[in-house]
Amino acid sequence: MECFTVNNVSRLAVAAAAAASSALLLCGPAFAHVSVQPEGEAAKGGFATVNFKVPNERDNASTVKLEIALPADHPLSSVLPQPVPGWKAEVTTAKLDKPLTVHGRQVTEAASKITWTSAGGRIGPGQFQQFPVSIGQLPEDTGKLVFKALQTYDNKEVVRWIEEPQDGAAEPDYPAPVLTLTAATGDHHGGSGAGKAADGAHSAEHPDGEGTDDKAAEDKAADEESTAAASTTDSTARILAVVGILVGAAGVAFGVLAGRRRSA
Repeated sequence: MECFTVNNVSRLAVAAAAAASSALLLCGPAFAHVSVQPEGEAAKGGFATVNFKVPNERDNASTVKLEIALPADHPLSSVLPQPVPGWKAEVTTAKLDKPLTVHGRQVTEAASKITWTSAGGRIGPGQFQQFPVSIGQLPEDTGKLVFKALQTYDNKEVVRWIEEPQDGAAEPDYPAPVLTLTAATGDHHGGSGAGKAADGAHSAEHPDGEGTDDKAAEDKAADEESTAAASTTDSTARILAVVGILVGAAGVAFGVLAGRRRSA
């Protein structure tokens, strides 16, 4: 009877372990999916560098291709993939139904898809790879961008990460990568602000314009000193020129007298 009880406990433990493993396999796509994250922030109306993170969720195959569909409802005029060793990147463009105005010029086509194909590289089991891309100009009328992705394995299997997550709903089994946009900033190009910093330092040193009159007086005094020095230099040059003329005339007279003496 005791042996029978132990056997039953063992069987229950094995069944529980199998059930847990099955649950993990069924939930696999929700935990290991293609995602997108910005380096820093992705501000509305600006430009950003984002990373598409691709984990390999198979134990017996490697990822050899990734396709990212760019949002058609919010087209991006600039898409620049960063080179990734072992991978070839290709950007596909398409005509726009409605032209975009970017920096005062009309843009009639935009990138519609990015494809990374293995050129010796691959994402093996238990590994992941990031694919950086510079994108812009980001839209100002939405808080997120959805990028649908296709992940291809070397056994020809294609996993379609194309289901758009919905607010308040459970995450789908194959969610599409979603980029969250932050509030717009004053500098859409990410300028250093060195000029502003210098202006701020000057304002801190002379609040409310204090010290401006002193600086003007110093500049005036410097100008007067420079003018006086230039006048002095000009007078000295004139004196030296007159002296040179007199010395030259005296030399000529001496030469004439010397010549007359030799003739006598």
